[in-house]
Amino acid sequence: MKFLSFYLFLFISTVSFAQKNSPDSIHANLLNEKITLDGKLEEQIWKDASKISNFTQTEPNLGKQASEKTEISIAYSSSALFIAVWCYQSSTTKISAKSLQRDFDFESEDNFRVAISPFNDGRRGYEFVINPNGARNDLLVSASDDASSDWNGVWDAATTINDEGWFAEIEIPYNTLKFKNSKQQIWAINFERNIRNKNETDRWQSWSRDFSLENFSLAGTLIGLQNITYSQKFELKPYLLGGWNLKDNKISYSSIGKIGGDLNYNVTPTLKLNLTANTDFAQVESDVIQINLTRFNLYYPEKREFFLEGASNFDFYIGNSNNVFYSRRIGIENFESVNVLGGARLFGKIDKSNIGFLSLQTAAIDTISTVNNSMFRYKYDLGAQSYIGGIITSKISNGNQNIVVGIDGNFSTSHFFKNKNLTIGALLTASSNEGKFKNNSFAYRLFSDYPNDLIDHFIAISSVQQNFNPELGFITRSNYNAFNWHLYIEPRWFNKYGVRKVLFGPWDFSLFYTQSTGQLESFGNTSEPFGLLFQSGEELQFNLTQSYDRIDEPFDLTSKISIDVGKYNMNGVEFQFNTFRGRKLFTELFYNSGTLYGGKINTFSVMLGININKHLNLTQQFELNYINKNAAIDNIQQLIATLTYAFTTKIDISLLAQYNSEEDQLLTNFRVHWIPKIGSDFYFVWNNGYDPIKQADYLKPTINNGAAKLVWRFTF
Repeated sequence: MKFLSFYLFLFISTVSFAQKNSPDSIHANLLNEKITLDGKLEEQIWKDASKISNFTQTEPNLGKQASEKTEISIAYSSSALFIAVWCYQSSTTKISAKSLQRDFDFESEDNFRVAISPFNDGRRGYEFVINPNGARNDLLVSASDDASSDWNGVWDAATTINDEGWFAEIEIPYNTLKFKNSKQQIWAINFERNIRNKNETDRWQSWSRDFSLENFSLAGTLIGLQNITYSQKFELKPYLLGGWNLKDNKISYSSIGKIGGDLNYNVTPTLKLNLTANTDFAQVESDVIQINLTRFNLYYPEKREFFLEGASNFDFYIGNSNNVFYSRRIGIENFESVNVLGGARLFGKIDKSNIGFLSLQTAAIDTISTVNNSMFRYKYDLGAQSYIGGIITSKISNGNQNIVVGIDGNFSTSHFFKNKNLTIGALLTASSNEGKFKNNSFAYRLFSDYPNDLIDHFIAISSVQQNFNPELGFITRSNYNAFNWHLYIEPRWFNKYGVRKVLFGPWDFSLFYTQSTGQLESFGNTSEPFGLLFQSGEELQFNLTQSYDRIDEPFDLTSKISIDVGKYNMNGVEFQFNTFRGRKLFTELFYNSGTLYGGKINTFSVMLGININKHLNLTQQFELNYINKNAAIDNIQQLIATLTYAFTTKIDISLLAQYNSEEDQLLTNFRVHWIPKIGSDFYFVWNNGYDPIKQADYLKPTINNGAAKLVWRFTF
């Protein structure tokens, strides 16, 4: 009862009104001159334009005026939106800008962020991020707590630095955005500036710590846009690819004339059609091999650009790392890569209807037949932030067909208790083969989420039944009924001692029963009795873990250690310390000691990073898992090293090297990325390695292949 009273006190004590600044709208001026994108802001329109400058701190001093002045002005032409940014700084020697390359880690250095929702529907939009060097990153926003940085839009920016601060010009072509077909446009927009030497975050509107910049329901508005549309409805991106593969000291070359490409058509300003032929993903970055000390599948994120734009239009998440649609299933059959012959995607918005349609055909190879992969996702907007929707997926191969159907709904608000976030959702889905639904072929989920600054509380019940089989989805585990519950409380105590937050997590709990038998299968809990996030950016955590797992079939934990049938209780103690990644030298340390399936495990991990200058950045991570079970000992080691050298914001090279003792692999991936013009790309990729490494002849790598690929963008 005392704890409940304490909980209610914390819950109610956070109530305050949503923060809005006046003015809360910014006017876009029509351009009557050409903008030279150089960051100098010398054009007459920038000199004469009205500006907004009313920024307020979110961190560290909530509600106080920003310590440094920031000004914004916006103009537009018939083809693009232009944003001018004045980031004044009293001491320019303290400007932190350590990157030049595309998709830089903006969380660790000075940056300016623009969030735009052309639909102005409180749900989805785009985010564009720059640093003082002109490095760019962008995110596709599908909800206030869901933004994907894997998407790459077509836009550009330029910056300058002088003794007054740093300044920027941003150009966003309309073809990058989707917006309503209306003579007069009113868009949701917000701005955020981060000053890393002070760890300060300044925001134009909605500076509450409960809301992210991506929460468009509380953003400001962009007005003044009139008579804008797509001057060019078609985007053609053909590619030319050549490559080689060295095996057994013999080089084989792929056809230098291999071509393919994508054709994108803006059916309406809010609906886009992608057509693809002879699709190739040679330029995609390599996955980092993960250490798996469980009996479950590992999840690897999608990195192929074709699937990334509009990805939220296809998502149907059913909890516990399971999803009805997983685009990485396309192009993989029986653990072998197969070519994508071609297909289409249609995605976007019509009034309150959100649509995602996809159909791709993969090629036959050896004993693998050609496969059609199709899906349709629909959401209908309800109220300010809620929706109801459904999904259908279909996989047809050699006369066999797997179909999944599902419905879901979500009530979401940013005004619970005046200004708190709350989401309540539910879904039901079922799978069939050959048009027949088996018994126990359903999955469902009910959840409630209260994700706020002081209190983050989540509770859910879900089930993936024994015969539920989404062949276009990702299932890490099945045949379960689950209960998930976590509570995090993060009060802002001890600020005068340099502490930003005290981290307290009483429980992060999951409980699984086998659906077909009703027996307890596993549970896990992590308690964080103590943790600190410092104003300087450092973080310290201490965790206690408890878990139970019932093993019905033996499995190999490692190549040397097997786990027998039985019931296992396990526990552990974890320590973690991270320094701020924006420093010249930074590190992350992790240590765990505990029990694992009747044995003992000690895990030690250290990551060291060096920001040498804006051109060169290095990181190296080493992990050691020492496992001792019934006199069987195994050391699972992993070493991952990355190097990035950016010559300019348009050309960089990267190297990923990784060694994994359990997989017995040493792999390197070298990649050159050149952007000859915005929207066009040249890649050179070289993969080299030894698999297995124990018997390797280091003069004869078992993996030695590469490719050069040119993608050129045409609009008409």
